[in-house]
Amino acid sequence: MNAPDRLKLQAIDEEDLAVLSAHVQDAILKVGDITYLPKEKRFAIAMNRFGWEVDGDDEETHQRRRSALVFDRVTAAQCCHLRRDRPDAVLELLAVSFEQTEAPAGYVTLHFAGGAMLRIEVECIEARLADLGPAWATAARPSHELAADPIETA
Repeated sequence: MNAPDRLKLQAIDEEDLAVLSAHVQDAILKVGDITYLPKEKRFAIAMNRFGWEVDGDDEETHQRRRSALVFDRVTAAQCCHLRRDRPDAVLELLAVSFEQTEAPAGYVTLHFAGGAMLRIEVECIEARLADLGPAWATAARPSHELAADPIETA
């Protein structure tokens, strides 16, 4: 992909955030890639996101690219089951969700594999996702086993 083809998204409401969440699903990052700048009211994460938008059945089409996810108007940040003292620990981002408190404010939660979570309190949803460089091929395609009971038919 050339620079004009790099992903660049903005989110200003829950619907936009759901689209952004789909694009960062299965992104890989290290704890040290997470930055909270309270004076700037900014929260940023550098990640290697999986290119779901270009993925196909052919192994050669799987790709990752370095991307940045940034939230503005952040008033607080909390983590759960995440060791800030282990900056090289690897995380897999599964989803980003929003819980409204006093409109338009609320909590944005980043859910990671293994139960780790980051919750950031925001004045409103103001997020950006941007690819920072070219894609590279990867042989591994993320997959998730869905635990569900079979549906019985009458």
